[in-house]
Amino acid sequence: MRTPASIAGHPIHPMLVTIPIGLWLFSLVCDLVGLSGNADPAWAIVAFYTIAGGIAGALMAAVAGLIDLLSLRDAPRKTALLHMTINLTVVALFAVNLWLRYRAEGSGNGPLVLSFIGIGLLAVSGWLGGKLVYEHCVVVSSVAETAAQRQGARDVKRAPPVRGDRALR
Repeated sequence: MRTPASIAGHPIHPMLVTIPIGLWLFSLVCDLVGLSGNADPAWAIVAFYTIAGGIAGALMAAVAGLIDLLSLRDAPRKTALLHMTINLTVVALFAVNLWLRYRAEGSGNGPLVLSFIGIGLLAVSGWLGGKLVYEHCVVVSSVAETAAQRQGARDVKRAPPVRGDRALR
């Protein structure tokens, strides 16, 4: 089942979700590196900006995801709503995480704990997103749809190609 949020038949939401996932995972790595006693304080700054970039990327992915959600029929809608709810919770957790770091209250373990919880919820949400794609064929064509499209393409009669000088005119 294809959705309207696509470019040349390629769904936008799965392309965009890689941005916040990668940035938030890297922010957690930065925090873990920062825990070592001899770590450069720049790791905390990098973690701050990767969290901010992840929030911006998540909001862009959410727009495409909402367009996909609004085009769904009844069957996968419940799973999609749960997927969306968890993702919005993750964005809220990382927003609080960013705020704590900005207020310089992030020197304790609070931001690290929020990052672990956020990444854990992100894994659950990713599993639900996979369920939408692989079980409900959201944003992809099912085998039956693809076969029907191919058959329809064979049935279309095309004009013979123009050869010679007339092709250039």
